[in-house]
Amino acid sequence: MRTRSTTLPKPTDAELTILRCLWRNGPCPVRALCDALKDQQNWGYTTVLKFLQIMTEKGLVTRLPEGRAHIYTAAIGEADVEADMVSDFIWRVFQGSARKLVLGALATGDVSTEELAEIKGIVESLEGKQS
Repeated sequence: MRTRSTTLPKPTDAELTILRCLWRNGPCPVRALCDALKDQQNWGYTTVLKFLQIMTEKGLVTRLPEGRAHIYTAAIGEADVEADMVSDFIWRVFQGSARKLVLGALATGDVSTEELAEIKGIVESLEGKQS
C-alpha cells in the first residue's frame, strides 16, 4: 500500500473559494477580490480580509504591500491543492486505494463519452510507462 503525503496546508471551503478566485484572476487587492467574489459569496470587505489574514498565516497566500493596499497572491498552485485533496480523500474514504475511487466514480454512470475517452488515454499512457 502507498504511503500518505500531506505537505500542503488544508484549505477550508471558504478558503478554496478565495484561492479559485486568485488562480483565475491573478494577484489582487482585497477590494478586487470582494468584487470578484460577489456573484458567489455575499462577503463584506472585512470578512474577505479576515480570511486572507488567516490564509497568510497558513501559507496559502502571500501578501505584498502596494501603496496603501496589499496585494494577495496564491502561494500554492491549483494542481497541487487538487492533488493533495484527492490524495487525502482517497486515504480517508478508500483506505488509500485509487482503484476503489476510480471504480466508485465510474460506477455512478455519470461519465460523459469525452471523459471516458480521456480516462482511457490516461490509462494507456500509464500502461506505456510501465512497459
